[in-house]
Amino acid sequence: MSAEEKQVIAAKKRKIAVLGGGSWGTALALLLFQKGHDVAIWELYEEKAEEMRRYRENRKMLPGIRIPEEIDITSNLEKAKDSRDVILIVVPSHGVRSTTEALKNLLEGNELIVIATKGIEENTLMRMSEVVEDVTGFDSSRIVSLVGPSHAEEVSRGLPTTVVAASTSEHSAREVQSIFMTPRFRIYTNLDVVGVEVGVALKNVIAIAAGMCDGLGYGDNTKGALLTRGLAEIARLGVRMGGKLETFSGLAGIGDLITTCISRHSRNRYVGEQIAKGKTLDEVLSSMVMVAEGVRTTKCAVALSEKYDVEMPIAREVYRILFEGKPVSKAIDELMLRTPKPEIWW
Repeated sequence: MSAEEKQVIAAKKRKIAVLGGGSWGTALALLLFQKGHDVAIWELYEEKAEEMRRYRENRKMLPGIRIPEEIDITSNLEKAKDSRDVILIVVPSHGVRSTTEALKNLLEGNELIVIATKGIEENTLMRMSEVVEDVTGFDSSRIVSLVGPSHAEEVSRGLPTTVVAASTSEHSAREVQSIFMTPRFRIYTNLDVVGVEVGVALKNVIAIAAGMCDGLGYGDNTKGALLTRGLAEIARLGVRMGGKLETFSGLAGIGDLITTCISRHSRNRYVGEQIAKGKTLDEVLSSMVMVAEGVRTTKCAVALSEKYDVEMPIAREVYRILFEGKPVSKAIDELMLRTPKPEIWW
């Protein structure tokens, strides 16, 4: 380990509020606590917060992982925020705006806001950092997206994981790198916020399609083609929105895409698999404890493809399957029989 890496890992102690008591919020709170930071978890529902306090465990979303007594767990946002200057937002994408609105009057203006939520806001088609900036009025330089191929189940067990801290400010990105980085949680910085946030949001749509392939019993050939062409769709849209092409060959692009499409932990892959096996979307979602972001993001992907005039055939077929009842096998046949084209689009 280099002297610079040792310095980053030995960051000064910070007071951090983790907004979101789900599996990912819990895992990151544990990581931050183990690094020596003062951490509080805010959970929206008092019943769940009380259960987590009583059992010192997130029994539904991260069973078997103990939460130390020193981590405060509360449903009182003001108490969670009290004197904490690093705010980590880890609520589902559809709750980012309401959570940030509740937080707004508690902010002093000097906080560093870190977003670990992946998604697109359905009504506005804003990326998560745009939503936070819109609500708080903070300059984008005080907002950092911390995302990448990272399952809570693995991070909570200390398995090696690598993610990206993306911000318009190199200083803020490096600050987050210093706060979060450990020997088992490596962080790279990236100034392409658009590319990073588009990549980690839209890969969930392709993961649903990957699950559908698994549900139908298709093999490695199919999965390899799907991931490759799915990445092409994501990159086409991301570049049109202002992202950099090279970002999609990194952790927030192909890295997160591969992880989500092949993992047994992936909620989005699970949704697609169950639908391909004959369940309805409502049946699948009602049986899940955690949120599958890709369902909402599929609607956003289609809307963005129309807004930016970008061809996204896989995303569109996933939409038709989820929301129009199109048979999975028919959608795949039509994708395979599309008009022949060259592979490279740029």
